Amino acid sequence: MNTRIKYNLLLVFAAMIWGSAFVAQKSGGTIGGFTYNGIRTLLGGLVLIPIYFLLRKNKEMKTSIMGGIFCGLALFIASNLQQFGINNTSASKAGFITSLYAIIVPFLSIFLHKKIRPIVWVSVVISLAGLYLLNYSAEGLSINIGDIQLMLCALAFAFQILIIDHYSDHVNGVLMSATQFIVAGLLSIVCMFLFEKPQINDILASWWPIVYAGVFSCAIAYTLQIVGQRYVPPTEASLIFCLESVFSLLAGTIFLHERMKAINYIGCLLIFIAVVLSQWPKKAER
Repeated sequence: MNTRIKYNLLLVFAAMIWGSAFVAQKSGGTIGGFTYNGIRTLLGGLVLIPIYFLLRKNKEMKTSIMGGIFCGLALFIASNLQQFGINNTSASKAGFITSLYAIIVPFLSIFLHKKIRPIVWVSVVISLAGLYLLNYSAEGLSINIGDIQLMLCALAFAFQILIIDHYSDHVNGVLMSATQFIVAGLLSIVCMFLFEKPQINDILASWWPIVYAGVFSCAIAYTLQIVGQRYVPPTEASLIFCLESVFSLLAGTIFLHERMKAINYIGCLLIFIAVVLSQWPKKAER
């Protein structure tokens, strides 16, 4: 297996975990957005700390921590906007709207003087069409407050992807990942005490969504993202992450019995096609 395929598969696996985690977020969000995110992200960071000491390599610690802080700030904004947004829409729809970062990343990359392959721009256009069809209803394009929060969440995730791209070649991926969760978790905990009234019984009752999102969605998936982006350009990585929306649709249908119209499923298919095209081998473009 060549390096490109191996690291692409790491990103696909991360997208699969994130997509299924929308079900956990929908269930766990009843305890309060800041409460849920604060506990799960701190849990994710704590799980990674012993792993870092077991697998520690000679990577720059200062750079890893600095990158983790910046990623943590972006993750704090993105994850909480996502949590509040998902409480106002379906898990299936939330996954696809979050995938807007696949469109935002290439545009932001231009300002960072990164070269974008023509096939990637084609994929972005197809992905945008898919997102439109996903949100289309008989009354036209249906957008509520939750959808707007998720769109802002997508912008924050786009910045996080670019921050990871900037640091990934020079850091210990586990340490950077642990740092971002601790930063995002502590900020969410502060907001929890300022804006919410956490109840220990409610938190204990939601232990499974918290553990799943903390260990799998945070500790495992985000670490896979940092490792995988070492060899995958950010624009192509963001399109692979669009598969998160496909997995969220499947998880929402299976576990939450959510249903969409035929035109919305066509939107799903277009996004999947966009992801496949974005990974088209360079030799095929000649």
